[in-house]
Amino acid sequence: MYGEMRSFEDIKKEPYMIENIRWDLQPKDLMEPKYTATAEGVTAKEPIKGYIFYIDTMGEKPALFLMRHTAADYAETVAQVREIPQEMLSEAVEENKAGAYFNMYPLNGKVEAWLKKGLGVL
Repeated sequence: MYGEMRSFEDIKKEPYMIENIRWDLQPKDLMEPKYTATAEGVTAKEPIKGYIFYIDTMGEKPALFLMRHTAADYAETVAQVREIPQEMLSEAVEENKAGAYFNMYPLNGKVEAWLKKGLGVL
């Protein structure tokens, strides 16, 4: 998974990636069932397409990654942001314990603001 990781500098050079970052999604949103049964029948979830930042805690320290997700439900981690202060990631993990999903955590406001500033997103 971590073989050909792009860097934060690489992301900054990719307008398509930046334009398609899904700031509104969390890791658990990607894992929800595609179909759900309701009283009216079976309903399908809208396909998720774009890039999603998440914090991973599988290693010794939390790390920030960018995942690409396609409408066909294919996902791959494409970049790691090493420049972000470690304290910010640790704080986000602590703040978002309830949002953890398979050692993946959503961003908090500080991490999102740091990323948006670095990417030039208003």
